Amino acid sequence: MVSVRGISKKYVSVEALKDISFEVPQGEIFGVIGPDGAGKTTLFRILTTLMLADSGTATVNGLDVVKDYREIRNHVGYMPGRFSLYRDLTVEENLNFFATVFHTTIEENYDLVKDIYAQLEPFRKRRAGALSGGMKQKLALSCALIHKPATLFLDEPTTGVDPVSRKEFWGILQNLKRQGITILVSTPYMDEAALCDRMALICNGSFLAIDTPEGITARFNKPLWAVRSNRMSKLLADLRAGDGVESCFAFGDRHHVTLKSEEPGRLREYLANQGHQDVEIDRIQPGIEDCFIRLTMP
Repeated sequence: MVSVRGISKKYVSVEALKDISFEVPQGEIFGVIGPDGAGKTTLFRILTTLMLADSGTATVNGLDVVKDYREIRNHVGYMPGRFSLYRDLTVEENLNFFATVFHTTIEENYDLVKDIYAQLEPFRKRRAGALSGGMKQKLALSCALIHKPATLFLDEPTTGVDPVSRKEFWGILQNLKRQGITILVSTPYMDEAALCDRMALICNGSFLAIDTPEGITARFNKPLWAVRSNRMSKLLADLRAGDGVESCFAFGDRHHVTLKSEEPGRLREYLANQGHQDVEIDRIQPGIEDCFIRLTMP
């Protein structure tokens, strides 16, 4: 459904995308995971025909993003990162407007949006600008789906949304996938990566890896340790200064550490010499965020 070959884009002296290539088959949720400024929005704008690449080719639904841009716009849904609906129109008016733009009606494609719209219906007469963050995202998704697109592009759809609404939103995406819609979603949240069928980790305009969530974590080829003590701030500094420590990053109430040797016995002794008490060192399984950090290390 989506095929990209060697896409590059440069803004003056900044390379937003560097020779990006990947493919997405029908009915897959494909995640583009990375921090702000990594190039996610630029990539989505190129694939939805809103921007031209400097080099490379891309097709969506078998149509070229440059030659067939008008036709592509009839077959894709795009939800930008910033809320872009008409704030002065009500929920119902926004949905009717976008249905009219694509020469359809709410009734014609209601089966596609009914699960989402059921949550919006009590607020159908409320202006879009007065909705909560989660409700705005659901309205935007409904408007992107109302013309029954074959491929859906969602640019950071859950940024700024509360955890409950984020969970509900991903439940909706799983349901859309079961209906055969191909979904490309970008997000800076590493925990959402595990909800994708496959994903690409992106940083500074380049893809670091493309694989399933399990495949990405399997690439972490060193034992990972979670370390905690009674003085966490000092612990971080001491760990990073330790000769036997390869890498150390703060993760919540623990620090994730890789060592130059396989066993943590010397690390425990070193930390005791630095005055740390009640030191806990546990072997853990790496997550997506651990893998992303490791891939970006020099």
